[in-house]
Amino acid sequence: MRRIRLDGPADVAGWRTAARKLLAARTPPLSVVWSTAIGEEDLFAADDEAGLPAAPENAAQVSVPRAFLDLAERGLLHSDPGRFDLFYRLLARVAFDRGLMEDAADPDLVRARGLAKAVRRDMHKMTAFVRFREVTNDDGAHFIAWFEPEHHIVEATAPFFMRRFASMRWTILTPERSAFWDGETLAFGPGASRADAPDDDALEAVWRTYYSSIFNPARLKISAMRAEMPKKYWRNLPEASLIRPLIAEAAKASAEMVSAPATPPKKGHRPMPQPDLLAPADRTTLESLRDEVDSCRNCPLWADATQAVFGEGPDNARVMIVGEQPGDKEDIKGRPFVGPAGALFDRAAEEAGLVRENLYVTNAVKHFKFEPRGKFRLHKTPGPTEIAACRPWLERETEVLAPRLVVAMGATAARAVIGRLVKIGETRGTILKREGQPDVLVTVHPSFLLRVPDGERKQEEYRRFVEDLKLAAPFLKAA
Repeated sequence: MRRIRLDGPADVAGWRTAARKLLAARTPPLSVVWSTAIGEEDLFAADDEAGLPAAPENAAQVSVPRAFLDLAERGLLHSDPGRFDLFYRLLARVAFDRGLMEDAADPDLVRARGLAKAVRRDMHKMTAFVRFREVTNDDGAHFIAWFEPEHHIVEATAPFFMRRFASMRWTILTPERSAFWDGETLAFGPGASRADAPDDDALEAVWRTYYSSIFNPARLKISAMRAEMPKKYWRNLPEASLIRPLIAEAAKASAEMVSAPATPPKKGHRPMPQPDLLAPADRTTLESLRDEVDSCRNCPLWADATQAVFGEGPDNARVMIVGEQPGDKEDIKGRPFVGPAGALFDRAAEEAGLVRENLYVTNAVKHFKFEPRGKFRLHKTPGPTEIAACRPWLERETEVLAPRLVVAMGATAARAVIGRLVKIGETRGTILKREGQPDVLVTVHPSFLLRVPDGERKQEEYRRFVEDLKLAAPFLKAA
């Protein structure tokens, strides 16, 4: 048995380093004991001062799917004491069988995804329910908040507050770990107690007034409120004292709203046209679907993205173009295909006889997934979880648009459109017929062409891409 000591319960980087070395040395999962505290001892585990085992000279480089790394990055922050054993066992299995990540019924994978889901939910709760209170000292205003996370998420979630409140100095205290931002540096320290955080400040009365004014009794759903704002967070929320009285008065306030006469338009304003009473109330349009996507919280990508990027094009388009996800420029502008890959697509589409104004362009994933590198945001490929979370939006988008052909550009788009893993090399350049659904044309993503080195191969790949797009032209002409 070998004991591996990590620097703390959230030391994901330390776990990854140790796990890769253990796996390269062919160390079986049952021979490893993971520890996060000096006081934890095991009679059967060797002291880790001996160091990690050396890999054999002929050991191959360990390679696992990105989906596993994304899953481990979140799941290892769970408070489950067996999480390190679980993910090392999964790592050993995935390294041997990369297809394991697609097995939705595998017990280890089901448990790991459950841990990651709980961590993501806890991170969302932290971003939603942290309330800063102002404290003034000789250095000026400082904002302090108290939060009690269920899992080891402070260091993973703190960058969200650093970006959101970059201009103010703040501290987030939790029982296990605390985060500090001085306007330039994000630092972490030991945990604190509830008594270390202030109970009130001058702005809380203003916040309660604002919360009362935006409370809509006609849209009250108590079960949804309890699910999204559990009682454990109430004592740290200044608006919590208003919840019970607002709920108690909701029925009366709603009735008064219904019975109140319509507000006459101001001078110079024309009243809005009356809705078509014969039209179904739940009729979905692209605009209404856009509004729903803007408020999507089905996966964590919304927290770091600037905005959701919905599709664009005529609502009667016969050809629908589906890419992977928004890039940096798309995330900022809120429009699809306006970056370098979009410019390349426009050029290729024009050569193929397609007019951008007649196409509907969208993405399989609606929020930008990236990795910060200094001042830049580097693209990261969406994982199966993000693709699955966004697929219902793409399906509804396709249903409303009702195109004759869907062009899936890249593996992520093809997987979202068809519903399974697709090998681009085997399926590109042919029209796939689907009963009761639009035909599908699979091709590469323009970003692939941008990564190909300049030369004859780049020219050949671009020519093949144009030839693929030419197969979509007849669908526009027929329309």
